[in-house]
Amino acid sequence: MRRIGWAAAGLAALLGACAPKGERASTSAAAKGATLAAVRERGYVTCGASASTVGFSMPDKTGYWRGLDVDTCRAVAAAVLGDKDKVRFVPLTGQQRLIALQSGEIDVLPRTTTWTLSRDGNGVNFTFPNYYDYVGFMVPKKLGIRTPKDMTNASVCVQTGSTTEVTFTDVSRAYGLDLRVVAFDNVQATRQAFFSGRCDALITDASALASVRATQAPNPADYDIIPANDEVAPLTPSVRHGDDQWFDAVKWSFQAMLMAEQLGITQANVDEKLKSDDPIVRRFLGVETGNGKALGLDEAFAYRIVKQVGNYAEVYDRNVGAGSPLKIDRGLNRLQRDGGLMVPLAFN
Repeated sequence: MRRIGWAAAGLAALLGACAPKGERASTSAAAKGATLAAVRERGYVTCGASASTVGFSMPDKTGYWRGLDVDTCRAVAAAVLGDKDKVRFVPLTGQQRLIALQSGEIDVLPRTTTWTLSRDGNGVNFTFPNYYDYVGFMVPKKLGIRTPKDMTNASVCVQTGSTTEVTFTDVSRAYGLDLRVVAFDNVQATRQAFFSGRCDALITDASALASVRATQAPNPADYDIIPANDEVAPLTPSVRHGDDQWFDAVKWSFQAMLMAEQLGITQANVDEKLKSDDPIVRRFLGVETGNGKALGLDEAFAYRIVKQVGNYAEVYDRNVGAGSPLKIDRGLNRLQRDGGLMVPLAFN
């Protein structure tokens, strides 16, 4: 079993601050506690994104953005503006993403960013993990690599500005592998270099590797994905430090998708659930008031998220699960009641 360094499953919701080392919160709208007002005046939420990670964040052939991270952002838009499509997506590299958040270029960063200690103390707040992952290596099957210990002197394609740089170094040192780095500053260049044979392995989050293998490999069956270590990587949306109201709005927008799954509320039955006599369901959907007011939102914010975006199971399935080309098992991303790490919190 992979270890979770900072808590057991029931404590996965603990919060903290984060950002690139050395950066501090700017005198932006967030620092003044006015992000929600600024978003409403502007008329849309601005979200950091990756332009090339199928299943998580990528525009389709018509230019419409799709993915698990995209839907996380759309849930926020549905909650605070009433319309999941009142969003703008800003493509960012691994090096750019936290800087763009700190500078005020974006309102929220749901772009495959791992919650780590070094990022958790310098002016940016992580919300809740929207996907639990692990760092892996993708290798050609013909090399016969089964574990990292088989990779002595291998060359590895690495994207700079990512936590995988640290993992690469740690794995090489831990096993005395003398791994050789082939570094690139953007996602596409890193992937293209791997498939063109410039390196023996590609290291990044396993979910991204599954996406790359399914969509870019000449023959997906020719490649294996192996764990780099036994650590879990909680991919977690974040906001700028200094605006608790916006922090809360983003946190509870994601929580609404988890609680909807917990309560069995879906896009198809949410209207019928408005008639429920269950007090928990009634509070969740805003029939009984109070939750919206506490966040500075209207009472129907959770209803709109489910109606327009879906519960977490629906979002997971269509983007990365059984209903997607990736078909990634829920695994750690199941609800806590089902043996996973996703913990719905009380809406009261």
